[in-house]
Amino acid sequence: MAVDEPAESSERMDGESPVYTVDEALASVGFGKFQILVLVYAGLGWFAEAAELMILSFVGPAVKSQWNLSSDQESLISTVVFAGMLVGAFSFGLVSDYYGRRKGLLGLNLLTSVAGVLSTFSPNYASLVTFRFFVGFGVGGGDVFVTWFLEFVPASHRGIRMILISFFWTFGTIFEAALAWIVMPRLGWRWLLGLSSVPSIAMLFFYSLVPESPRYLCTKGRIIDARNVLEKIARLNQSELPPGMLVSDSTVGLDEESATSESTPLLSTTRKVDFDFRSGFSSFVTLFSSKLVRTTLLLWELYFGNVFSYYGVVLLASELSSAQSKCGSSNAMFSKILQDDSLYVNVFITSLAEIPGLLISAIMVDRIGRKFTVAFLFVLACIFLLPLVHRQPATLTTVLLFGARMSTNGSFTVSTIYALELVHVSPLNPCGSGLPGAVALYPTALRATGGGAASAVGRVGGMICPLVAVALVTSCRLTEAIILFEVVMAISAVCVLLVRVETKGKELSDSIDHADSEQAVDMGGEGPVYTLDEAIASVGLGKFQLLVLSYTGLLWFAEAMELMILSFVGPAVKSQWDRYLPKPR
Repeated sequence: MAVDEPAESSERMDGESPVYTVDEALASVGFGKFQILVLVYAGLGWFAEAAELMILSFVGPAVKSQWNLSSDQESLISTVVFAGMLVGAFSFGLVSDYYGRRKGLLGLNLLTSVAGVLSTFSPNYASLVTFRFFVGFGVGGGDVFVTWFLEFVPASHRGIRMILISFFWTFGTIFEAALAWIVMPRLGWRWLLGLSSVPSIAMLFFYSLVPESPRYLCTKGRIIDARNVLEKIARLNQSELPPGMLVSDSTVGLDEESATSESTPLLSTTRKVDFDFRSGFSSFVTLFSSKLVRTTLLLWELYFGNVFSYYGVVLLASELSSAQSKCGSSNAMFSKILQDDSLYVNVFITSLAEIPGLLISAIMVDRIGRKFTVAFLFVLACIFLLPLVHRQPATLTTVLLFGARMSTNGSFTVSTIYALELVHVSPLNPCGSGLPGAVALYPTALRATGGGAASAVGRVGGMICPLVAVALVTSCRLTEAIILFEVVMAISAVCVLLVRVETKGKELSDSIDHADSEQAVDMGGEGPVYTLDEAIASVGLGKFQLLVLSYTGLLWFAEAMELMILSFVGPAVKSQWDRYLPKPR
């Protein structure tokens, strides 16, 4: 049969010949060496991204002190990073949907590495802001790593395995805090920026080992290529693919009642894919169709609330440190603070809070479900932050920020799992067998676009949070800042409960309306068929996935370092370039 002709059921493939889906293949092969390698690579990518974001806690105050910046100028150093992340999240989502996950990973890694190195040699404030924007552009595509990882993982216990990748994020923040503690007082913010770029650069050396997602290949009609990848996975995991033919869900129209939707596929299943602005915009508009608009908007708010809250708490750790307990501190005082260990100790301690946050997430996520875990952690974060509406003693402030960081990190972690599964899973078909009635929120053709758009909205929260956590606090308006964080967290807790789907234990789907539209390519004569999900489940998680995990994890490691720099570079640059900048009136 023609590749782009959807089949109505597995029986149409070859009479009595068996077929299997990607989810069934993944369930068959289990979680083996391949998935571990994928986890390591994706996790290192998250490590790098966490470090890049954690930098915000250090670079801003350092540059402010060195270059005599105003509070608004210091906030801008963090804001432009999130502005870049907003653009990058959507852009790399489109790229990975139309050109492949692999090319998307290469692009974001190259951009993050080059911009990170150039940031180190910034001659002035304007160039630093520009280079950090492009760092954010690259870091914004980090969700592609998770999308890529998720498409190799069987559904069973996916929540726990997604939390494993979140440990890389936590290690990235802790590593960056420790690196800043060592580097900043002795070598300054430039060395911190440079050293934080090393993981992203190292990721490039492993790119040749990165495989394309077999699920993505199936949606493009490249069933043979997808099977080749699955065979490599099976060999590395020392397992076998299920008997039969690999089939893939056909991406058809979103609304079967609409004649236009029936005749126009969301994504062609031919080999050649021509990307243009019109096709990208069409994919984006599809997110607001009648069947997706509610979930899309709630997903966007969930991303916004998590990014705003998490990075706000990260920035508050440095702004509310004991050495900076007096609002409106002078730049001369900031310069002394940069040589004091108290700032770095407080940030390091609060960074350690992410470990219990992940442990709590791991315990709750597959027991009470994603929705209630996120809502509970948002409420817990509100409780920890509430006493900070008034200034507290230094020790109590650190304890409260520790609890808030623990809660927001746990919420962010589970929300990431939940949001990605909302994009990927088939909520009405927990068996993932491709039976009629299986409904996916986003098809494979829209997953990276939908996830990228939601991530981009989250970056808006990141752009705003420095204006609250930095500008308001340093302007002696701590109460207003904390109240804003409380309101956003409360709204986010309510919104996550309004999402109608609980994704715990559900499997991936490649179609919006029905998972019973499948494609198969005969691999040689008559015989059983199987889907990409069944092939992945059959080969399991082995060495191949471990290599993929290693590469992705290293990139996250590098991105985490770059973002972590922002906590130190700002004050250092402000102090160093004080005399070159115009004095605020």
